[in-house]
Amino acid sequence: MEVQDYIAVLRKRWLSILLVTLLAGGGAVAATLMTTPTYTAASQVFVSVRTGSTSSDLLQGSSFTQKQVKSYTDLVTTPRVLIPVIENLDIATTPDELAKSITATSPLDTVLITITATHEDAQTAADLANATAVSLATEVTALEKPEDGPSPVEISTVRTASAPLAPSAPNKRLNVALGVLAGLAAGFGIAVARHVLDTRIRTEDDVRQVTDASVIATITHDDDASKTPLIVQANPQSHRAEAFRRLRTNLQFLDVADDLQTLVVTSSLPGEGKSTTTINLAITLADAGSRVVLVDADLRRPT
Repeated sequence: MEVQDYIAVLRKRWLSILLVTLLAGGGAVAATLMTTPTYTAASQVFVSVRTGSTSSDLLQGSSFTQKQVKSYTDLVTTPRVLIPVIENLDIATTPDELAKSITATSPLDTVLITITATHEDAQTAADLANATAVSLATEVTALEKPEDGPSPVEISTVRTASAPLAPSAPNKRLNVALGVLAGLAAGFGIAVARHVLDTRIRTEDDVRQVTDASVIATITHDDDASKTPLIVQANPQSHRAEAFRRLRTNLQFLDVADDLQTLVVTSSLPGEGKSTTTINLAITLADAGSRVVLVDADLRRPT
């Protein structure tokens, strides 16, 4: 298919494409309204190491902290950190379930850890993020503490989570936009598929695609043709009458050398217009001065 074919499909089936798009957009709206809103809150901690005052100690401490931050980030969603959170907030859940709603990230080459909690209640999401930050600091201090002194690692909260005012999900605008785009793509795809799979012959271009025979005339469809079949006689100035005259002229020039005298009109199925075409063609030939004999060879259902 070429570009003009796609444009033709769009112009021909724009209504069905629009309908599919509206259905998909409506489905996205319904799914969004049925989805329970969730809220996201985030707290941030700073990881530092107690070192000496020399530049060498400071450099070693900074290098050590950056290496350990990745481990501390992974430690956030472990049961050792989350069990105290569950106990402090008195939440009816398990560490594994709670870990699904908590994430921890650390920007590259920094000693900051961002702890994000998601919950259906805004205040609970903030409490989870703050409690997880406190629990992380406690557990890291316990893990890094030597036997004969305080822990060299200190984790301090630098940003406390607050209850969000608006839900983070679902994103209504994004969902509706995606639904409309998906519906538009699906509608256009269905329209193209229908066009490709449609084998009916409707236009001269369709005829050219399936045969090398030339189209010598095109008779337009008329719902009232059954009521006034002799259109050349009943309304000789109409477009259909002119189309039958064009058919007569083209037939006369198909074989000029042998002076065509006999024509057979047939079709593949009943009701396709053989009789109407033949009668009007005979009238136009007679109008042009020819002597015409019309024979109905349909012995089972003659007209």
